[in-house]
Amino acid sequence: MSASRYTSFSRSEWARLRAATPLLLTEGDLVLLRGINERIALDEVAEVYLPLSRLINLYVRASQALHAVSDTFLGNQPSRTPYVVAIAGSVAVGKSTTARVLQALLARWPDHPSVALVTTDGFLFPNRVLAEKGLMEKKGFPESYDLRRLVEFMARIKSGDASVRAPLYSHLIYDIVPGEEQVVEQPDIMILEGLNVLSTGVRPDGSPPRTFVSDYVDFSIYVDAAEAHVEAWYVERFLALCEGRFKDPSSYFHRYAELTEAQARETAARIWREINGVNLRENILPTRERAHLILEKAADHTVSSIRLRR
Repeated sequence: MSASRYTSFSRSEWARLRAATPLLLTEGDLVLLRGINERIALDEVAEVYLPLSRLINLYVRASQALHAVSDTFLGNQPSRTPYVVAIAGSVAVGKSTTARVLQALLARWPDHPSVALVTTDGFLFPNRVLAEKGLMEKKGFPESYDLRRLVEFMARIKSGDASVRAPLYSHLIYDIVPGEEQVVEQPDIMILEGLNVLSTGVRPDGSPPRTFVSDYVDFSIYVDAAEAHVEAWYVERFLALCEGRFKDPSSYFHRYAELTEAQARETAARIWREINGVNLRENILPTRERAHLILEKAADHTVSSIRLRR
């Protein structure tokens, strides 16, 4: 990564940029926002995510002012265009928790109480289609997403459509939920979270698409960590799921519920080695330098440093 593109901050340096922003989240709130095996604490929220919410709030205000100037120049009625924040990174790195914490913090700013959170999981092709395409073992790779539908969704969001629908994904059944949708109704901010939100993607003929999802993104965050750490977190999460969600008979992965701990560790390590690790190295990590901000995590899952694009 080119050092000249980013200004680096230690956690303590970044924490000072919080200024006088009050922390309005409680420990009770945080319990509901943590992902499986996440250890995020209130001090990390105050030192890392609160300054980040302040930065995004400043960007949102500037963007709204710019839109107002354009409307005045064109003689248009004031319009509402959501400010889009994208969060990218590996499986098990903590993207979902980052997204939920940011949503909660940003929704508490008086300037933009409406903050929507959409994950790109809903834009995966249904399992039936993935099976037909021979992509079930590449779920989460760029080619496993209905990119056309996702780009159309983003275009409608940024066009200020009053109501835009997104398909819903269930991690329990490991598939798109038939007939279920998330309705996004002109939020002030929309957070888009997913593995490949910064990817440029490819078209069926191998040429790059004319439009990227990131073309509709105003500010992007990449959650980063050494691959060895992420693999360890993935295995740890898999073990927790074997003791929890996988025990549900309706779970797609119910077959893993009776594995011994040693078998579960080997299974998780194999899945990482053959699927998630490959996706990280080939598709996700190469998008890191496209992000406006990089959150770097240490082995204990806490953010240790921050890089902000100049």
